Amino acid sequence: MDIAPNTAIWNDPSYDLATRVDALVAAMTLPEKIAQLYGVWVGASADGGEVAPYQHEMEETVDLDALLPTGLGQLTRPFGTAPVDPALGALSLLRTQQRIVEANRFGIPALAHEECLAGFATWGATAYPVPLSWGATFDPELIRRMAAAIGADLRRVGVHQGLAPVLDVVRDARWGRVEETVGEDPYLVGTVATAYVQGLESAGVVATLKHFAGYSASRAARNHAPVGMGPRERADVMLLPFEMAVRESGVRSVMHAYTDTDGIPSAADEQLLTGLLRDTWGFTGTVVADYFGIAFLHTLHGVAGSWGEAAGAALAAGVDVELPTVKTFGKPLRAALAAGDVPEALIDRAVRRVLLQKGQLGLLDAG
Repeated sequence: MDIAPNTAIWNDPSYDLATRVDALVAAMTLPEKIAQLYGVWVGASADGGEVAPYQHEMEETVDLDALLPTGLGQLTRPFGTAPVDPALGALSLLRTQQRIVEANRFGIPALAHEECLAGFATWGATAYPVPLSWGATFDPELIRRMAAAIGADLRRVGVHQGLAPVLDVVRDARWGRVEETVGEDPYLVGTVATAYVQGLESAGVVATLKHFAGYSASRAARNHAPVGMGPRERADVMLLPFEMAVRESGVRSVMHAYTDTDGIPSAADEQLLTGLLRDTWGFTGTVVADYFGIAFLHTLHGVAGSWGEAAGAALAAGVDVELPTVKTFGKPLRAALAAGDVPEALIDRAVRRVLLQKGQLGLLDAG
């Protein structure tokens, strides 16, 4: 395409992506950088049941008009929170993106994500068998084709990221999310999940490995309970599928688990999210929070004394994006930065990862 002579470096695909992102980060103010690090759940409602743990307790009203001038990192489940006609939903998402682009001075769209484990989780979409059935097929190629079809559904309506697959190895049938898992064998889980990732990514959709790590091994199979597991069993059983997928699938996102292991919550575990995932396995994508997982460092785990402390701990560990909506990465994080409790270098590290991913998706190119 023809590029206007006055096009900014970050909008010009003739430059390599790293150069474009470095130029963009250098031009952004601190509030503009922070704005790329959280999502907004504009479709969530207090009516009806929850679609995330503690949704009604944690969710706060968001003033989009106040947020958008600095930009927005993600849009949470524009299709999946409530029934919506696909055509109307795509048009609504397009108009929302236009509003976001026009409001921020760099014209950066939000990245839209949806759930898609057994198909695009929205009204009228094709429903596929649950992951336990994937494992029973012993057929990675079939799962790859299925995931490619799911990814195509997502891309047709403007969704960029799918929150799947689940790589939790489950060996206690009492756990309430067994149907979301591929099975009890780590190698089978890793093989099938890698195929799913390859299929989803082949459609241009960012796949998200979850839940990193050990979520399915909580004590007494209670959701969110602590994990009591030694390092060898954790490495042999829980971590193996994630390592396979990171090394072999080209996955671009990972979601931390809600649980803690030996008293260290995954969202605040630097050895896990940076030392192992990035430094050892070579992962270069984004780490996103499980819904309200950063806030849980303060409310459930009790390892952070405030929202700002929770935000700083997650950023230091290697979490890049707060989902589903802004809670700790808003005013609490800005206050912690102003007080010198959180170094700005952590913001720069996270926003580079986010913008690199947006660049891969074409969201930085001139319109």
